Amino acid sequence: MLRYVSVLLGALFVLSPLSPANAQQACGERTKFTLKLEETFSERPVAMGLTDKGAVLEVFASKHGSWTFLITMPSGLTCVVASGQSWESISATQADQSS
Repeated sequence: MLRYVSVLLGALFVLSPLSPANAQQACGERTKFTLKLEETFSERPVAMGLTDKGAVLEVFASKHGSWTFLITMPSGLTCVVASGQSWESISATQADQSS
């Protein structure tokens, strides 16, 4: 599972349309991001994991389907990895049945 998340993160970084100017705007203090996600999009944490490099990956989602992936580096810097619509949670039971 951890490898799957690492591969997904790598793909998201490669495919992300962040230019250097946008990357500066998409990174900052975690608290600012979490407050903005909750206040603007009603997104709350729904999943998280620790990467093999010590970064924390968090998924925020709203009941309306919007979602955002944040990654917080060991240095404390938080960056938006990706965001979008149509988030669906899959229960552990459903995930177990599909493998």
